[in-house]
Amino acid sequence: MLKLKEKNVKLFSIIIGLMFIGSVVAIALTQSGAGVASAADKGAVGVIDARQVMSQHPDRQTVESQMQAAADEIRKDFEEKSKGMNDQEKQDYLQQSQQRLLQKQQELVEPVEQSVQDAVKKVADTKGIGVVLDKSVVVYGGQDITQDVINKLSKK
Repeated sequence: MLKLKEKNVKLFSIIIGLMFIGSVVAIALTQSGAGVASAADKGAVGVIDARQVMSQHPDRQTVESQMQAAADEIRKDFEEKSKGMNDQEKQDYLQQSQQRLLQKQQELVEPVEQSVQDAVKKVADTKGIGVVLDKSVVVYGGQDITQDVINKLSKK
């Protein structure tokens, strides 16, 4: 059961990363409709390496430790409460536990994502950039503002 939980924590960590990247791309795409016209006015498109920004975010270790503590607490709770359950009840309770873990993950990651989005906007505004995309979706071009965003987050 412990190995199953460790796999789940790793899976959830990957999901967090993908959710973050997806949200950055989604924000970029939703703003690109209005932003494309303003990008022509501002004259630049920026790119960021979202993975690098997240890996160097000042709150990353705090969020990871809180997430690990939540996972440990949920695992311990599951182990205690599932002792007298049949297989179906265990499966149902496992799904509930995973859902609680996902909710906790969202609670912890949301403020980090918001701080990244705020930093991206501030850096882009300062540099006159109208559109910012994740580096992974850009084939060619764009001004890389990754380090500027990291620096802005570090100063908070």
